[in-house]
Amino acid sequence: MLWRRWVKPEVYPLMVPIIGVLGLVATQLIRNISTNPDVRVTKENRTAGILENHKEGEKYAEHGLRKFVRGRTPQIMPSINDYFTREKQS
Repeated sequence: MLWRRWVKPEVYPLMVPIIGVLGLVATQLIRNISTNPDVRVTKENRTAGILENHKEGEKYAEHGLRKFVRGRTPQIMPSINDYFTREKQS
């Protein structure tokens, strides 16, 4: 009952993108905390100082999305771009 009092049906469309963005932020934070070589959570890792771990940094920087996008044309919708940029046949 309390939920209905504070959240009105008009607010539901606004909640969807906000919850989506919060999910993306949480995913990025978890990724940074768990796999970023520059983030050290435990005290033992923090006392190690500056580490020269280039392989680990390379592995973090070259994640799956970057590998998927590499070599593709930087266009959002290439088929629509091609349709509107082709020369008209007379």
